[in-house]
Amino acid sequence: MFQKLLPTKVLPDIYSLTPEFLGQYNIKALILDIDNTLVTYDDPKPTLTVAKWLDELHAAGIATAFVSNNHEERVASFCEGLGCYFHADAGKPSRRFLREAMAHMGTDVTNTASVGDQLFTDVWAAGRAGMKAFYVPPIKDKKTLFFRAKRALEKPLLRIYYSKEKQ
Repeated sequence: MFQKLLPTKVLPDIYSLTPEFLGQYNIKALILDIDNTLVTYDDPKPTLTVAKWLDELHAAGIATAFVSNNHEERVASFCEGLGCYFHADAGKPSRRFLREAMAHMGTDVTNTASVGDQLFTDVWAAGRAGMKAFYVPPIKDKKTLFFRAKRALEKPLLRIYYSKEKQ
């Protein structure tokens, strides 16, 4: 029942997603969340480190797209100049725009993975789409009651993931 909420792999950060690592999973494309996955909510553009990481992926032939639940202004501004597909207000865990991103990149669920910091949006959307999901912990989480509650609900699911990893 909870399988679609469990990530394929939990990683310490996005920089663990190297071309070599992705090759082990036959990944040719990544669909990326932005806020708290790549940068904080305060970073209007990719940091130099994130830009370098994206360049390394592209140089290795790995396509990227951005699917975010944040608003158009934020997402369009962040993606300006990156030359990648992006969609804002995606309504994740809806899988609609993950499918659209794959169609745009010419990939499918067998060779595309989603990357995000939230189980109930990013990972669940990927699970619903039938694709691999890589989870990274949030960079700098919001401290609102809503986010604290959501993170508290994620903890038991992460415990399930880690217990299955040990088997």
